[in-house]
Amino acid sequence: MYALIKIIHSYWAYLVLLILAVAIFNSFLGKILRRDFSTKDLRISLFGLIFSHIQLVIGLILYFVSPWFGKWSELGVGVMKNAETRLYLIEHPITNILAIVLITMGWSMHKRQSLSGKKFLRIGLFYTLGLVLLLSGIPLINWL
Repeated sequence: MYALIKIIHSYWAYLVLLILAVAIFNSFLGKILRRDFSTKDLRISLFGLIFSHIQLVIGLILYFVSPWFGKWSELGVGVMKNAETRLYLIEHPITNILAIVLITMGWSMHKRQSLSGKKFLRIGLFYTLGLVLLLSGIPLINWL
């Protein structure tokens, strides 16, 4: 089960990164061209939100079924001494949860805005911050 969830988590990440990039590009393009925030723009940014939340759920399931999780009981606070263990048990999950929080904040803040330019700006800014955090939290050694 662990191997299957890990594969799904890895491949779903490509979709998340792609859709977030499209949502960011669309929002900054909408802001620059001073377009009205349409249903298409809403759906693109909503897909970015939904796909990133699905990735979070898959990642949380993977976290708790992975063999790395057993290191907590073996090492306790000693997980901080090993760089690889620290990456999988602390750095990767916290960084990516913060990224999803930023993406969710962008979605929530855009709904409160009445002007299209501000809607595009909120989504563009917070989705970009979330994407940067997601990219920085990917363990590239095992992912590529």
